[in-house]
Amino acid sequence: MRVHHLNCGCMCPLGGALMTPEHDGVRGRLVCHCLLIETKGGLVLVDTGFGSEDVRHTYPRLSHFFVVNNGVVRSEACTALAEVRRVGFRPEDVRHIILTHLDFDHAGGLSDFPNATVHLTAAEVQAAERRSGFIGRRRYRPMQWANRERWRRYTPQGDRWFGFEAVRQLEGLPPEILLIPLRGHTLGHAGVAVDTGSGWLLNAGDAYFYRDEVGRPVSRFSPGLQAYQCRLEQDRPARIRNQARVRELSLRHSDEVTVFCSHDLAEYRSLAASGAGSAVQPERSSTT
Repeated sequence: MRVHHLNCGCMCPLGGALMTPEHDGVRGRLVCHCLLIETKGGLVLVDTGFGSEDVRHTYPRLSHFFVVNNGVVRSEACTALAEVRRVGFRPEDVRHIILTHLDFDHAGGLSDFPNATVHLTAAEVQAAERRSGFIGRRRYRPMQWANRERWRRYTPQGDRWFGFEAVRQLEGLPPEILLIPLRGHTLGHAGVAVDTGSGWLLNAGDAYFYRDEVGRPVSRFSPGLQAYQCRLEQDRPARIRNQARVRELSLRHSDEVTVFCSHDLAEYRSLAASGAGSAVQPERSSTT
């Protein structure tokens, strides 16, 4: 399988260097790191970042609270639709979408691929439908959710993957692609593991936010992103436990598994530059 690393959303959150080492004055720089996987059965998109309608008609598709605080870049170049076309495919070539979770910056592009089958955990659908609390009502945006009759919901089952529970098999997808439950950030949050033939990739989603939280015996945190994780977590003990498990995986199996999260700019740049279909990080737009 050929894997393309895509940036399907740019955000410049308040906080500057306290948020990310890459920053522009008072604002940090984050990406929405998605995967596009070429399989014999068509293209598989892992997360969708922001959708074209999110940047054209931002409200009420996105919460004003998150748009302002996260510095969402409203540019069509920062969408999965644009990225899929950039690497030479048509939107209708995307047959399947796998979501780590339903947050607005991961599921916004669903409406750009209305014919795709969507795969996610049953627990995430339940949490998103409840939309409980101030954060829940703002992180989950039902107007982004297209063609829910094509959603396939999963619970953990089957073989374990490096000690993690795994969902096998995703309907219509090859066995080399797995959902890995990583509850905490949301109640149905999951990673997506891909066997590339030369090693595994683990898109850990929002199980962590900053590159030095993994790959080191002792985590090093970004103060701003650490505070952001705590504000958004739905199950703190599970988030901390699963983050530690992902860190252990990155240390014990670094020769077999490459771990990355959804929003770290340096991780994205490194993987995009080393892989096929690499893309560059767009500069911040004046439309923010």
